[in-house]
Amino acid sequence: MRNVDVVRTALGNTMRSKTRTFLTVIAIVIGAFTLTLTSGLGAGINKYVDSMVAGFGQTNQIYVMPGMDPSQQMPTNGEPQEYDPEEAAATGEFGMQMLTEDDIATIEGIDGIADVEPIVFVTADYLETADGDQFVLQSLGFPSDAAGMEMEAGTTPDPQAMELTVPETWLSAFGTEDPNEVLGQTVTIGLKDMAQQEQTVEAEIVGVSQQAISGVGGSPMPSSALNEELNDVQTSGLDVEQPKNYVQAVATVENLEANETAIKQALSDEGLMGLTLEDQLGVLTGIIDTVTWVLNGFALIALLAASFGIVNTLLMSVQERTREIGLMKALGMGRGKVFGLFSTEAVMLGVMGSVIGVGLGVLVGVIGNAALVNGPLSGVAGLSLYAVDPVSILLIVALILAIAFLAGTMPAARAAKKDPIEALRYE
Repeated sequence: MRNVDVVRTALGNTMRSKTRTFLTVIAIVIGAFTLTLTSGLGAGINKYVDSMVAGFGQTNQIYVMPGMDPSQQMPTNGEPQEYDPEEAAATGEFGMQMLTEDDIATIEGIDGIADVEPIVFVTADYLETADGDQFVLQSLGFPSDAAGMEMEAGTTPDPQAMELTVPETWLSAFGTEDPNEVLGQTVTIGLKDMAQQEQTVEAEIVGVSQQAISGVGGSPMPSSALNEELNDVQTSGLDVEQPKNYVQAVATVENLEANETAIKQALSDEGLMGLTLEDQLGVLTGIIDTVTWVLNGFALIALLAASFGIVNTLLMSVQERTREIGLMKALGMGRGKVFGLFSTEAVMLGVMGSVIGVGLGVLVGVIGNAALVNGPLSGVAGLSLYAVDPVSILLIVALILAIAFLAGTMPAARAAKKDPIEALRYE
């Protein structure tokens, strides 16, 4: 019997008992469907996390902040702490440790760091439109995050120009729903100086942003030049020179992969802390991968149960076709061909279950993703809950076929070992 004939015969034998085959295939479909859906969810959410990474900055950057000094923690024994004027000068308005000019110089001097962008913290009072309407400015974005914003219209601010973007939720403040209508408008930002006198700075709107799940793009985003100007105004008003402090610094690194460990150690030696994008989002991706593997575990349990269904189906088939097996062997079919015939029947069950299950998983995933992203979750920019990964789909199909083949080996071996004379006498 040729291999083609073996496959054709196996397919025909599989369809002999339609109800039994149907129930076995359904069990495989459930496992394949769950695996496809969960792996697609993991791929989709990780894809969205990758887009979030862009929202936090560039992959060749390290975010530098003051290190955690144990002496600054809340004392538990009630003992007084020694006062350090330099540390006190580097403390922000809300008691938060800040970077000083000396810290910035130290960072610039570390080998492997090509450029350092210090970020000042600005608190403004209001934003005034061209019509004279004033709206509360609860917060301003950090210019270092501008590169990763999702833009509804326009562009990100030019670092050297007095420009900013506004979130799409602010369009109502300008009396429009069309983001293009606010582009080019001049707005006024009001804030208080050190003498509590109201000061103003003008800027041009160059873009309208969407808010990502990371929060980036949800507040007006000033350019670096505008942010510096606002900080200069904020710290002016008194005849006393104010020390310049920074909430963080973004360091661009030459060959981050090779220099990351050495730069982090150099920063730690200076009492500073450096975090890459992977450090900031690694925990999140780890949680997503863990949840995906747990869900995949349930799918594998379903496939394990399906494998017992395959064993049962083929054992029954061997029992019912004992005389047929004896006849095939009497006509010259060897053990290998008999084993191959029943193994092929097992693989056929796997093929049917995997094709239907994977197809349903992809269909439900794509439709569900579109319904949620364009419906209840439409306000989350760039959101992706499901992604089709061809490699994962091929691996799932290969896994199911392997499980089906292994499940069919015992019944196939039993069929191959049958004595043709005894098989022909079987009633």
